[in-house]
Formats: sequence, structure tokens, C-alpha cells
Amino acid sequence: MAELPFTLDQLRILRAIVNEGSFKKAADSLYVTQPAVSLQIQNLEKQLEVALFDRGGRKAQLTEAGEVLLSYCESILSQCNEACRALQDLHNLKGGSLVVGASQTTGTYLMPRMIGLFRKKYPDVSVQLQVHSTRRTGWSVANGQIDLAIIGGELPPELKEILEIIPYASDELALVLPSNHPLAKLGELTKEDLYRIGFISLDSQSTTRKVVDKLLVGSGLDVSRLKNEMELNSLESIKNAVQSGLGAAFLPVVSIERELDAGTLFRAIVADLNVKRQLKLISHPARYCSRASEAFRNIILPVFASSDSPIYKETK
Repeated sequence: MAELPFTLDQLRILRAIVNEGSFKKAADSLYVTQPAVSLQIQNLEKQLEVALFDRGGRKAQLTEAGEVLLSYCESILSQCNEACRALQDLHNLKGGSLVVGASQTTGTYLMPRMIGLFRKKYPDVSVQLQVHSTRRTGWSVANGQIDLAIIGGELPPELKEILEIIPYASDELALVLPSNHPLAKLGELTKEDLYRIGFISLDSQSTTRKVVDKLLVGSGLDVSRLKNEMELNSLESIKNAVQSGLGAAFLPVVSIERELDAGTLFRAIVADLNVKRQLKLISHPARYCSRASEAFRNIILPVFASSDSPIYKETK
């Protein structure tokens, strides 16, 4: 068989240049010098007998031949990573790595617990958590950069066709008030009560806010009648604002456990209002499933969710 006209290092450099946008930034990300990067690309072009980059502009721009080679880079490099991990598995979880992903709320409040439990059982496995939007997380799973992930939002149609998507657990939204709020004295609120109080919400352009509004509408609430008096950019800032008496908010139960236990927030019950969304476990069925990934999926995940146990309850 003829010798390949490229090396894995050259493919890694090509991908880095495209991702970083320049030869210099690619060199910095790979901890090598810029001349070394340039030399590798020159050698690659010489071996392939084609130009990979159009050097006429400021930004590194791929030629048609460069685009063709790049389209195979991710697949080749991903297969190499999977081969290495398969060999690491021969050590029976003595070493190796696991990359898990999550959308914002789950990644902030739930995944750290799961990783903590996993590390107790398998201390020799290196675990990395990547928290991004549902869309970005889905593409990372599809590209083999993440082993598995838990998401709360909707995936693009093209990802639904290639990923395995399994319902995982319910993620409940709760109405929270300052502990000294007058309505906190009532046993149960009505939907009409909600239209008379001020709310603190996420930025109206945020994906999470849109998901929350959609859930509220689906539960029979007229969100146009809610008085949104303040918009903040994180759940933590909203919690602090509610505790300071600045208004009410709908927040995921998993994000307010400590505050409810400490009595700094009050969870109000609203008649005929049940706001839940389905969390989903996603993975790529065609990619190699490492023993670490299998252990996390089959041992850790069921501990935190079952058909009759909400995710926010601590495991005893």
C-alpha cells in the first residue's frame, strides 16, 4: 500500500488553523512556533501537490482542496481518539477519560453531583464536563468530542436523525418568592394571583427564557399578563434578587435546593399549574462506547433519576 501523503500531526495543524482563524493563533493553541506550523502546511501541500490555503487575504482561507481535506479531518482524528480510548479500556477503568456534556441548568446544578459519585467509584478515570447550549452540545456529541450528554432543549432535526435520544427525567419549574412575601402565607395561589405580582426573569432573548415561557404557556398561563419588572442574565442573579425581595421568579427546582432548605426562598404552590420539561440523554450510537462512558450511563445516571423519583432529590 502506498504511503499516506499526510500525517496526523499535519491534520491536527490544519484543523487548528481553521478553528483559530490564523497560523499564529493555531501555533499558540498547539504550543508550537508559527514557523513550525507554516513548515508543516508547506510540506503537506508539497506532498499533496495542491494549495490548501489562499494566502491572499488576512484570514487563513481554505481552497477547494483544503475544504475537501478538512471534511475528512474530524472523522480521521475522531477515529484515532476512539482507538486510543479502546486500548485504554483494556486497563478496566484504571485510567482513561470520560467527557460528558450538558445544557446550562443541568450542567451547573446536577452534573457535578453525578461526576462526584462517579469519581468515588472510579477515581482513576479523568472526567471533563462541557456546559454549552443544547445545540452546541448536540453537535459535540455528533462529532465525537463528547461521549454523552444531558440536555433540556430541542435538537435541530439533522441531529435527531443521527443521535440516540432517550428520555431521562423530569425537570420541574417552581414559583419562588421571598420568604417574607405576603403571598407566602397562603397555602395555595391561583393563576390570577400571579398576574398581580412582579417577576424577575432571564433576558427575553435568551434560549432558556424562551423555553421557560413556552412551558408556562403550555401549562395554561398567559405570560403576556405577567409583570416582568427586571431581566437578569443568570439563574444565580435571579435567586439573589428574589431573596432580596425584588420580585418572584420561576426557577428549576434543582437550582434552589439549598435555598429552600435554608428557608431563604419560599416555594409557592399554584393551583392547576404543573410546569415540567423532559430532560434527554443523548449519545452517538455509531461511535465507540468506552467502559467509562458505559459505567456512567448504566450506574450513575439511574441513581439520579427514575420513573418515580424527581432529579432534585438527594440520593440517600
